[in-house]
Amino acid sequence: MTEKNSIPLAAAILTIGFLLSIFMLNSTWRNQIRSSQSINVTGSAKKDIVSDFGVLKGTLSAQAFSSVEAYKSLQRQKPLLVSFIKKEGFPEDKIKFSTITQYPIFEYNSNGMQTNNVLAYVYSQRIEVESADVNKIEKLSLDITSIIEQGVNFAVDMPEYHYSKMSQVKVEIQAEAAKDALIRAQKIAEATDGEIGNMRSARMGILQITPKHSNMVSDYGVNDLTSIEKEITAVVNASFEIK
Repeated sequence: MTEKNSIPLAAAILTIGFLLSIFMLNSTWRNQIRSSQSINVTGSAKKDIVSDFGVLKGTLSAQAFSSVEAYKSLQRQKPLLVSFIKKEGFPEDKIKFSTITQYPIFEYNSNGMQTNNVLAYVYSQRIEVESADVNKIEKLSLDITSIIEQGVNFAVDMPEYHYSKMSQVKVEIQAEAAKDALIRAQKIAEATDGEIGNMRSARMGILQITPKHSNMVSDYGVNDLTSIEKEITAVVNASFEIK
C-alpha cells in the first residue's frame, strides 16, 4: 500500500473510533441518567381483626370513721362481688385481687389548709376479670354497676379488648403495604414507558390499630383497646429505581 492510500485509511479508522467512543459515552450517560431516576411511592394496607381476649378491671372500696370498720366493710363486700361475677359465667379462678391499699381522709380548715384531724379511712382493692369470651366481658362491664343495689361500692374501668395474634398480623400487614407500594410504582412507570428496577429504600410508617370504621390517626400510632372489632393499617414509603 502506498503512503498516499494509507493516509485516508488511517483517517477513516480514527473517525470510526471517534464515533464509537462518542456512541459509548452517550450510551453510558443515558444509562447513568436513567439509573439516577427513581419513583417515590406510598403503599398502604388495612386488615380487619376481632379481639379474642378481654379484661375487665375495677376498684372495690369502703369508707368508715375507723380503719378497722373500713377494712371490715371491704371484706363484707368482696363475697357479694365475687358471687355476682360468678353468676355472669366467670369461674372464680379468673377473678384476680390485688393488694389492699388504704389512706386517711383529712379535714381541711376554712382557709383550705389540711389539718391533722382524720375524718375517715378508705380501704380499696383492685380486681381483674379476664376471659377469651369478649362478649361476656362486654356484658359484665355493662351489668356490674347494678351491684351497687347490694351495697357494693365498685367502680368499673373501661374494658380492654386484645388480639392474641397481633405480632403475626403486624408482619403480614407491613408486607402487604410494601407490595402495594410496588404495584403503585409499576403502574406509574408503565404510564411513562418506564420499568421498575430495584427498591432503593423503604420506610415503615407507624401502625394504626383503631376501632372499625374509625378515622383516628396519630403520629405516635394508635393502639385501641376499647373495641372488639378493630382495623389495623400499615403505611410504607418506598423508592424504586427506574430502568
